[in-house]
Amino acid sequence: MPVFAYRAVAAFALLLGLTFGAQAQSAQDFYKNRQIQLIVGYEVGNDYDVGARLLARYLSKQLPGQPAVVVQNMPQAAALAAANFIYVRAPRDGSVIGSISRNLPSQAVMGLPNIEADARRYNWLGATSFPGRVCVAAGNAPVKTLDDAFTTELLVGSVGVGSSTSIVPTVLNKVLGTKFHLVEGYRGAQDIILAVQRNEVQGACMSLGQLRAHEQLFREGKLRYILRAEESVLAEIPDVPSVFDRAKNEEQRQLMRFVFSSTEFGRPYLFPPGVPQDRVQFMRDAIVAAVKNPELIAEAQKMKLDMTYRPPAHLEKLVAHLYDTPPQVVENLKKIAPSLR
Repeated sequence: MPVFAYRAVAAFALLLGLTFGAQAQSAQDFYKNRQIQLIVGYEVGNDYDVGARLLARYLSKQLPGQPAVVVQNMPQAAALAAANFIYVRAPRDGSVIGSISRNLPSQAVMGLPNIEADARRYNWLGATSFPGRVCVAAGNAPVKTLDDAFTTELLVGSVGVGSSTSIVPTVLNKVLGTKFHLVEGYRGAQDIILAVQRNEVQGACMSLGQLRAHEQLFREGKLRYILRAEESVLAEIPDVPSVFDRAKNEEQRQLMRFVFSSTEFGRPYLFPPGVPQDRVQFMRDAIVAAVKNPELIAEAQKMKLDMTYRPPAHLEKLVAHLYDTPPQVVENLKKIAPSLR
């Protein structure tokens, strides 16, 4: 046999051995002392980022050898860059976790041009929080109530297309006829709240969790809640009216349910497609243990950060329901969704 043939056979045997060795490696062995990367699709200080950093510290304690879980922010395009990176380019070995926008699944179903992901193919690991979305107005703004939002223009700050700060007011304008006027280009929720205090804008629509750090502004009358974009009552603000009470027909309710169902995803964590299932289950179990750690719970309470656990099966069910939406409803949604105009 020629020398090159021996070399080829030897190389193939080596490759085969490495492949079988990798497949035979248990999840426990794989994760022992292995640094994990956690890609967060939002800027530092956003509630996704704060939640991810808290989880990272306690997740490390659940991994063999307690290796570091390193958070990397990838906020470009309202977390779309992070979602695409995880789906297309991240290693498929379980060493990279993604924290992406809760809006991604519905946007994917509606066909946002720059989305490369099929949300059904992610390995959903679980989520934290139930971030009910609300709209608030400055104390000196002309809009005092939900009824006022139908007759008087309110300038609201927004991160931009694809963000809840844009999606909520735009959908309400197009479905119900409110008069929110978007001022886009802010970096995140904190910048928008500062803009309200500087009178650059008059209000904002965002998750309730993003407003917990600003309770003093509500106590001083500098901010007020004017609506919630949820059908269910939010326990912290039970008297704030729901936009679903202003729907005139079932079609309007159906459209809003599709768009606002993303709240159910909380702050989701996921693996790319193709990660071995034993590693997926290992990480799911590690996240559950981290989130239920009494020390994490106590720390989250002090931070006023919602870390309520939401299981992978719940997220998978939500994704399946979104992808089962009738085509005609999706077409109607394309006419009102801000990311698709």
